[in-house]
Amino acid sequence: MGVRKKNKANLIKEANKNIAFAKLKKCPTSPRKMRLIADQIRGLNVNIALNILKTDSKEVANRMEKLLLSCMANWKQKNKEKNIEDTDLFIKEVYVDSARMLKRIQPAPQGRAHRIRKRSNHITMIVDELEKKEENIN
Repeated sequence: MGVRKKNKANLIKEANKNIAFAKLKKCPTSPRKMRLIADQIRGLNVNIALNILKTDSKEVANRMEKLLLSCMANWKQKNKEKNIEDTDLFIKEVYVDSARMLKRIQPAPQGRAHRIRKRSNHITMIVDELEKKEENIN
């Protein structure tokens, strides 16, 4: 690895020390289905997002809920002096990227074969606290 790549990697590590995030890799669900849930909770308060994920009947909502809980635990780990109940946490970013695709063959009529693509995805979630603007009344 070159010097520039090492410096860039160190800069990224330093930037990530202040950000609370969680990643779920190789989730065996299509990215399209996961993005439907991700779009619902993006930008919301953490408590509201947890309620939405708990009441949603889709299977991907359970995985997204676990990821959100993990993200909250990571935030707590990086901010030990703050209480999670007192802060106003919200989901800053959620993005879903496609991962490896398993390609299978399904037998079809007249000796043909149809290709089946079993999709998977990677999810990255970032939480941050809402900064309250203090107004000075003079």
